[in-house]
Amino acid sequence: MEAGSERRRRRRRVGEDEGGGPDRISDLPDAVLGEIISLLPTKEGARTRILASRWRNLWRSAPLNLDCYDLTTSLGEVTDVVSRILSSHQGPGRCFRILRGFRPYEAATVDSWLQSPAVDNLQELRLSYTRNNQSQLPLLSESFLRFSTTLRVATIEHCHLLDSIVQGLQLPQLRQLTLSNVRISECSIPHVIAGCPVLECLMIIDSFSFRCLRINSISLRSIGVRAEYHEDELNFEELIIENAPCLEKLLHLCDGGALHVSVIFAPKLETMRCSSDPTKKISFGAMVIQGLRIDGLTTEVRTIKFLSVDMDKFCLDTIIGLMGCFPCLEKLYIQSSSSGGPKNLWLRKHKNFISCHDIRLKKIVFKTYRGTGSQVSFVTFFVLNARVLESMILQIEATNDKEEFLAEHRRKLQLENRASRGAQFQFTTDKCVRNVWSINDARDLDLADLFAC
Repeated sequence: MEAGSERRRRRRRVGEDEGGGPDRISDLPDAVLGEIISLLPTKEGARTRILASRWRNLWRSAPLNLDCYDLTTSLGEVTDVVSRILSSHQGPGRCFRILRGFRPYEAATVDSWLQSPAVDNLQELRLSYTRNNQSQLPLLSESFLRFSTTLRVATIEHCHLLDSIVQGLQLPQLRQLTLSNVRISECSIPHVIAGCPVLECLMIIDSFSFRCLRINSISLRSIGVRAEYHEDELNFEELIIENAPCLEKLLHLCDGGALHVSVIFAPKLETMRCSSDPTKKISFGAMVIQGLRIDGLTTEVRTIKFLSVDMDKFCLDTIIGLMGCFPCLEKLYIQSSSSGGPKNLWLRKHKNFISCHDIRLKKIVFKTYRGTGSQVSFVTFFVLNARVLESMILQIEATNDKEEFLAEHRRKLQLENRASRGAQFQFTTDKCVRNVWSINDARDLDLADLFAC
């Protein structure tokens, strides 16, 4: 015993002599060290066993964070590694992410993993299979139900959710849910949402076997939807926000299918995305925005503050129309793949709008600015009329990142005559607007600014 104590004191003195200082971390209680280890990626967590004898058994008893994406080996090797980890770990489980690649006929392997004591009390689960075709989607395992009281984050991908499992599902702690490429019936999907009383973020990606989804939730803060057309299937065509008193973000993502979003009651809705795709519709009462065309009676939705617009061409008339619908906009993200467009002459055409509307924009981001006449006129409108503007970012191509181009366009855009004297203007080659294809999980909806990179 005395010899062991002397060795520990000697190691501590050696560490201090080398400038590393005393090892205070190892003096923390096992429970605290376990929490630290559980926050590390899978490989790094396992490697803590070699730090010192004090750490040797901590990883096996720490809450398990097992992410198959961290195991950079072949699929067959991943299967063996995961099975070994689960058989040797004492649990409980914190996070289990099963990577895409498992075929439906390997569902039994995944099911055995979900029954392992190592993932008891699991808080986060990502369950993903490889998609062959809709007819071969594996069934969601009944083992999923054993995490119903502890799950906080769930992503289910390429699965068939049977009515018999879903309709009795209760997930009292679930806050983030992603359903991606799942088959679920129209009578069952409302049960999923109703069974999650504290759900905050919901993402539905390319799922099918239901036509209409009605949202009635007092907890949801963010919703993202993308609808893909599935041949010979009942396709997702309509989303109705009936009663969502806490909803702040509604993201209508790119897709290959027609989707109509109707907002009936969402008094806190602040963040939206609009696209020029004519198959996309969003309505507020009698007002319908189809593509970027406004039909029906124009209704002012004064809660919207953050808007992303994906347009074919920079068209000022379109943006001014949207600003009329959303008069309290503070942040505007505009992206277009085309450098062409209308002349965007505005001095006379929009004289009444300028005199009657208070432009409240504080931040404007343009992607991609190439300096064409159409774009110069478009941007100049905001330079000379946005009186409370704080910043404007113009993403340019690398070939234009030259002082001659920048000086010329500072002059063309009349930055010296800007309406907001405190506004900052930045030309950058860095990506400044988030690609909607990178928003594919409910956790992405929890970002403070969905559209900024």
